[in-house]
Amino acid sequence: MTAAAASACSNSNDEGDAKPTSKAKTVTVEAASTTFQEAVTKFDTDGGCLEQEPGTCWDQMQALMEPARDLRKAMNAEKSVGADFWTEAYTLIDAMKKGIEVGEDQGVPAGSATELTNRDDVLGSAHDLFDWLDAHPIK
Repeated sequence: MTAAAASACSNSNDEGDAKPTSKAKTVTVEAASTTFQEAVTKFDTDGGCLEQEPGTCWDQMQALMEPARDLRKAMNAEKSVGADFWTEAYTLIDAMKKGIEVGEDQGVPAGSATELTNRDDVLGSAHDLFDWLDAHPIK
């Protein structure tokens, strides 16, 4: 046991030779926009939310939220335009986030056509953001 303990101590100097991990690189707004728009296109191509019942669209909603979060990070890092430029995009991503924070897919409302659920927050805002990105390209 003593030999093992001594051996373990002698290897501790090797730990100092390890290179520190580099900070995660933020993707560009152009790349993040493309990834987000590809996710929305995939959602539409796959048929969107085919079922109206609650809980049947949660995975698709999450699949749109993840690239929206990455897009927000890229927007925050973009210095060629000011924060005011991103106001509408931030508002749409915030609406998506609000819908996700519910914690589940609420489905399609059974009542009035004016009744909304978190699908509208996530999916409607994702499509609006897709359109906004087309109208406001950053390269």
